[in-house]
Amino acid sequence: MSSSNRKITIAKGDGIGPEIMDATLSILEAAKAPLEFQEIKIGKDVYESGHKTGIPDEAWASLKETGILLKAPITTPQGGGYKSLNVTLRKTLGLFANVRPCVSYAPYVETKHPNMNLVIIRENEEDLYGGIEYRQTQQMTAALKLISRPGCEHIVRYAFEYARANGRRRVTCMSKDNIMKISDGMFHRIFDEIAAEYSDIENDHYIIDIGSARIAAAPDSFDVIVTENLYGDIISDIAAEVSGSVGLCGSANIGKNCAMFEAIHGSAPDISGQGIANPSGLLHGALMMLVHLGQNQVAQTIHNSWLATLEDGIHTADIYQDGQSIQKVGTKEFAEAVIERLGAVPKKLASVNYGDGGGRQISFPDLKSRPHEEKILCGLDVYVDWDKDVASLAELVGGLIPSAVTLKVITNRGVKVWPDTNQETFCTDNFQCRLRGKSGVLSHKDILSVLTAFAEKGIDFIRVENLYDFDGKPGYSIAQGE
Repeated sequence: MSSSNRKITIAKGDGIGPEIMDATLSILEAAKAPLEFQEIKIGKDVYESGHKTGIPDEAWASLKETGILLKAPITTPQGGGYKSLNVTLRKTLGLFANVRPCVSYAPYVETKHPNMNLVIIRENEEDLYGGIEYRQTQQMTAALKLISRPGCEHIVRYAFEYARANGRRRVTCMSKDNIMKISDGMFHRIFDEIAAEYSDIENDHYIIDIGSARIAAAPDSFDVIVTENLYGDIISDIAAEVSGSVGLCGSANIGKNCAMFEAIHGSAPDISGQGIANPSGLLHGALMMLVHLGQNQVAQTIHNSWLATLEDGIHTADIYQDGQSIQKVGTKEFAEAVIERLGAVPKKLASVNYGDGGGRQISFPDLKSRPHEEKILCGLDVYVDWDKDVASLAELVGGLIPSAVTLKVITNRGVKVWPDTNQETFCTDNFQCRLRGKSGVLSHKDILSVLTAFAEKGIDFIRVENLYDFDGKPGYSIAQGE
């Protein structure tokens, strides 16, 4: 290897991972990509050897040195408290942006949407993927959805910068802010704020449910989509499927100092070792890596040869179709066909042009300073484990709280059940008591007095949330029916 070659870390993964990685590397080497590979072991065997995260210390050392990981799919063993390796890598390396292009290749890959060419940019570190969950009572569990202002600003700005760098015309935001008005509401508001800075790029917004349906029905109506972590995970699989095959899509996970590239599909243990897996998803991840590294010409050569291979009807089993495909091949044979066509360009499919080096680098502007909002503690929500009727809970709580505090409402699963109890509402054993300061303000001493009173009466409080106003606006949701 030349001293000018760029060092990258590779992980062959589990299941079909080693097969598709070997095929991908053979193409990179045949195309003379100026890369030097450091292999690490991660995944199932590492989990089962005692590493709960699936990655050993020596692997972290390689990632710290290279800052780039090309990763085949891995398998997380069932049970045993194993943490998701993908989530660990994304958070530890600060990979806040997940980029998933979804393109159709009709008629060579069967699809109902021949003009589809969209990119989904998914926030990669927050939301429910924090994995913070609790079992609170006999009947109730809870998961914490985390959405931060810096996280929103980073991913939304990245989406607009990506669109500008790649000649895209429109960025669409998807959220559920008609229901989650605070968390998703902030994501949507920040999108609108940042969109106003990019007058050269169109913008719009969809509620995630109808947006998902529209991706399935008319994906060619979208260009770049930016959304939160869970929504992005779901809609990127929808988009990949309707493009013709999940097995063709690559994925980039981008941070300020590190990046990880992969296929979007899993390790497919049911077909591992048979030599029939399609390496295209991982190859497309590698193409995104090459562009990220500024090796545009090599990426362009490989990508066009891959397109020419599709046009020539040389297909793996997952995309083979009678009347369109010419030859059904395995993993290694498909890679060899791509290598044979290096330098070729497609005749019917649109060829790619990545430009003359330098990559399509996305800038990372600093976050803008924002005015500090006045924060006033005005109440608290106390969640209690209570298996009796709500009227008895209200009577007990009302009689023990300090005089500076009033019981405003009791809810169950977000629905008001006191006062004016609706007898049709099904209640679990988890009740939320909303307490407010009679003067509009509470102190932390008031909160301690409330909790002490609860404890002395044997009320099992399982969670406490302080309620704050920010510049006079509530920083908390109201209950259904409140």
